[in-house]
Amino acid sequence: MQKWLLPTIGEVLAQYEPSGADSLMPFTQETAEKLDGQQRSSSRKALKQMRAKREWCGAIAALEELLHLSTATSTGSDEPLGLVLAGPVPVLSHPDVMNRFQTGIFTVESLNPMALMPFQLPPATGQAAEKDSLCLPKLPLIPADPLASEQFCVVLTSQFSLVMVVGEDVNYQKAFMYSFDPEVVEKAWYSLRSRLLLSNLDRVGQLEALVKRFPPTAPDYRTVTQFSRLLLKNLPDEAKGDAAEPVEAKAKNPDNSEYSILNNQLIENSCDIELLQAFAHEVRTPLTTIRTLTRLLLKRRDLPQEIIKRLEKIDRECTEQIDRMELFFRAAEVETAPVKRREVHLSAMSVAQVFQNSIPRWQEQASRRNLTLDVVLPQKLPSVVSNPAMLDQVLTGLIENFTRRIPEGGHIQVEVTPAGDQLKLQLQSQSQRYPDENGDSPAANINQPTLKSIGQMLMFQPETGCLSLNLNVTKNLFQALGGKLIVRQRPQQGEVLTIFLPLEVGNTKKLGVKS
Repeated sequence: MQKWLLPTIGEVLAQYEPSGADSLMPFTQETAEKLDGQQRSSSRKALKQMRAKREWCGAIAALEELLHLSTATSTGSDEPLGLVLAGPVPVLSHPDVMNRFQTGIFTVESLNPMALMPFQLPPATGQAAEKDSLCLPKLPLIPADPLASEQFCVVLTSQFSLVMVVGEDVNYQKAFMYSFDPEVVEKAWYSLRSRLLLSNLDRVGQLEALVKRFPPTAPDYRTVTQFSRLLLKNLPDEAKGDAAEPVEAKAKNPDNSEYSILNNQLIENSCDIELLQAFAHEVRTPLTTIRTLTRLLLKRRDLPQEIIKRLEKIDRECTEQIDRMELFFRAAEVETAPVKRREVHLSAMSVAQVFQNSIPRWQEQASRRNLTLDVVLPQKLPSVVSNPAMLDQVLTGLIENFTRRIPEGGHIQVEVTPAGDQLKLQLQSQSQRYPDENGDSPAANINQPTLKSIGQMLMFQPETGCLSLNLNVTKNLFQALGGKLIVRQRPQQGEVLTIFLPLEVGNTKKLGVKS
């Protein structure tokens, strides 16, 4: 949600690439929640900020290497090779790069209150000379502008355009975000331009001339790949966070053995979740790069139809895996929060929209394993109270995991019915089964896939190599969404999953059902 009259760079990027958020450290025991819940909350926020800063430092180093390569391959002309706008401090430090790229720094410190007054006197001779020079002075921000609290950088060159920021993601958590998409870069520039119209109108024309000279440009795929590789290469070593030290110190306190045991479990669980978050990040980063390159290629109009289909498939599969990694992050956020604080932001939402967008994906997932999937919906779908983006992710992840546990050739039915003041979703399967030679129940000879537990949150299926969230974590996700997940084993139907979601007040009337 936009907090000010103009969007920040973080808000611009969050609209296109919402990132996962980490939250509090894991601790499910009620006693431990009362003892240091606030301390754990601040510790996790500190770790989140630390990771965003690490990624920002790696990205700045990667950017400077890319720009330095541009200077090495350019001609001897003194003309600038591009424009770099940043805030609240400069991001470039290499002399060769600084001498060849026009820079501008947005900061509150440079604001002259008289600049906002009408009928100003013309500037003195020295000031006029400064304005005509190629070197841009600091560009002013109004003190109330939330952009002043973000680290950001907008880069425009003839080869590529880039915007990156350490700001708040869609979950209001500190995160590093970046994009090579010309449309996103252009929106970021418009956001900066609008600020100059408020605080320093004289600089708008000079900057607009540079932007016209270096308009937002889609990069060559090798540039995006090189940037991602350099970012990972230049990530600073992850320091041991001081925020965790008080917890570890208390765990060593011999005067409180019960608290020591609980905190030892906290440290063990924390390692599992930190490993999961690191894994999800390392997988999501290259997939995001591949998807970005794919979408840039899809914007070309000279591609054969067969190539377009293949690129669309790459885009779709990358998006599915990125969403899975996003779900892992969301699950870690819920698992690390104290039990009483696990609820996410809930609001009234149209579940019909979720089904309309998701059912084709669910059916496609099922068809890949030679399964059929039917969804039975009421004639009128009521509004429920939940989190729209997260409900879609969790439902899709649950159905994906459910399909993997069913033998090929089976059938899945998802039935949605009203149940008092709740909406009930039930998943059950029907497999192609045959009685054994003794005439025993056919359910007894179904080849169920092997599932192995990994850490506190994941299950591994050796036959397919797939990772998924375990059912306890999935139950916690639905609880955070205001709902409930119930798992039952039935002799003839195998596993049956039932989800209950609360209806919006005033939407509890009986609804008909259609197939």
